[in-house]
Amino acid sequence: MSMGAYDEAEHERREQKTSSVDAAFDDERTTYRGELKYDSGDSAEALIDQFKQMRK
Repeated sequence: MSMGAYDEAEHERREQKTSSVDAAFDDERTTYRGELKYDSGDSAEALIDQFKQMRK
C-alpha cells in the first residue's frame, strides 16, 4: 500500500479510538498556594517605547 492510500480497516480503528472517552483521569481542581504579583506601573507609551528599543 502506498503512502496516503485509503485503508478502511485503519479508518475504523481510528474511528473507534477517537469515539471512546477516557474518564479515568482525576478531574479535581488543584489548590494553588502562593502569591501572584504584577506591576502595572508603566504607561502604554512607555511600554511601546521599550518595545521599540528591543526591536532595534
